[in-house]
Amino acid sequence: MSIIVPLTSAADPPAHPARAASGGIDEIAESLALQLAATAVQRDRAGGHAAAERELIRSSGLLALTVPAEFGGLGGDWAGFYRVVRRLAQADSALAHVFAFHHLQLATVRLFGNATQQSQLLRETIERRAFWGNALNPTDTRAFATEAEGGWHVEGLKSFCSGSVGSDYLCLSAWHHGTQSALVAAVPTLRRGIAVAADWDAFGQRQTDSGTVSFDKVFIAHDEVLQAPGTAPTPRGSLRPLVSQLILANLYIGIAQGAFDEARRYTREHTRPWSSSGVDRATNDPFVQHRYAELWLLIRPAAALADEAAQRLDAAFKRGASLTAEDRGAVAIAVAEAKVLAHRASVEVSSQLFELTGARSTSERHGLDRFWRNARVHTLHDPVDYKLRDLGRYLLDGRVPEPTPYS
Repeated sequence: MSIIVPLTSAADPPAHPARAASGGIDEIAESLALQLAATAVQRDRAGGHAAAERELIRSSGLLALTVPAEFGGLGGDWAGFYRVVRRLAQADSALAHVFAFHHLQLATVRLFGNATQQSQLLRETIERRAFWGNALNPTDTRAFATEAEGGWHVEGLKSFCSGSVGSDYLCLSAWHHGTQSALVAAVPTLRRGIAVAADWDAFGQRQTDSGTVSFDKVFIAHDEVLQAPGTAPTPRGSLRPLVSQLILANLYIGIAQGAFDEARRYTREHTRPWSSSGVDRATNDPFVQHRYAELWLLIRPAAALADEAAQRLDAAFKRGASLTAEDRGAVAIAVAEAKVLAHRASVEVSSQLFELTGARSTSERHGLDRFWRNARVHTLHDPVDYKLRDLGRYLLDGRVPEPTPYS
């Protein structure tokens, strides 16, 4: 494969993934989450590229989490990965998104790449501590592929490219008009003809590095193509959208948990009891207690279903090429259930918390609004109504969701 280029971090001393393994994945994730939380409010206000924080993620060794041990990675399962995503999202859902989408690209290599591609790309990821970004937005077909001698040329644009700013490699898709299907490839971000614009300006998830990537006659060699146009999808290959959707669910749960924890802390330390409540502390108000219980019961079932879906995804990966469409469909149902409840929990908890913390909690210095803004922006990724449609159809006539880029 012809994709090796010097990375921007090549001068840094390599951090072997064993560093993370020796300390325990959860312990490393906890330490990283605390570091991200320390500056989360200020960075949310500033927006832009969190270069220093991305280096914290890189140096943690957790970029190797889902890389199989045979390629030098930590060999973590999906359940453990999603647990880390959720913990990081409690602290900073934007950087958790960048971290999670790095691993989504590695899943793309594992699901679409041949044995040689997997070995080379995954080993290089470990050896060079490479950070992956996404340019595979399936609804944006403005990038197109045309055949060229020895490979393909890609021209056009891709939007919502999470993690692209500051990345070392990209997974990209480009539409092929002849077959009315997509080419999927893995290339260095510094490849000639690729330009990444840091133009993400949403009011939430402000540091996800979701810029626009432009391709100006970018050459893609045949051995860099993970999925050629016209390739029939397999049940195993179609697990990629489920990896992605469960990432979103766990990001939402992390946002809800982070909002809940910050609101609870504020209520304990600052909220004044209502004048007619008859209690000396807000935490003794039965209405406040009731509302916190209701919010908690939005989070708990979402987390439980997300954990179950992760276990099902692990089992599906272990099936390998023997995975059937029915097996895949069962995972899709589990992911849809978790996604719907996680969506509701993140929006409701991050919004209702202000009714429990009071007017003073809206001061900008507390930054509590970031949870709602992040939840509101991120839950627009794809319509939750279609998840409910999939679930209702399954319950009524037993049809599992058809594989799409979102189900």
